[in-house]
Amino acid sequence: MKPLEHERYSPDLLKRILGDTRTIALVGASANAARDSHEVMQFMQRRGYRVIPINPGIAGKQLLGETVYATLADIPYKVDMVEVFRNSQAAGPICDEAIAIGAKYIWMQLGVTNEEGAARAEAAGLKVVMNRCPKIEIPRLFH
Repeated sequence: MKPLEHERYSPDLLKRILGDTRTIALVGASANAARDSHEVMQFMQRRGYRVIPINPGIAGKQLLGETVYATLADIPYKVDMVEVFRNSQAAGPICDEAIAIGAKYIWMQLGVTNEEGAARAEAAGLKVVMNRCPKIEIPRLFH
């Protein structure tokens, strides 16, 4: 499988990923409604996705109707996509965790890139999107 060109993504690829995804693990979810991760989680839920929050600081609590887990490995069921709301350095190990849980996709938020982690994930068969926000892409692609 040829690695993705991470400077740009075809609309068809992004539509295919977003259309195939039903359950998202959002790493870096925040209980603070003013934070982007909270807003994106709500947006994705309103669009019909199940979004599982990952945040060790509030693990075991409820966030927007979902139980918060400390790590991806703690989620007791399969997720399609891992969305990364952490810094670029943290994204590498998150890619490894996404591989370990059998996710199909990794989506790194705006400003988040990790080429090494992306290469490991792609070598394991995952598709990786970096430096993009689904809250921006969904209205653009599915207008």
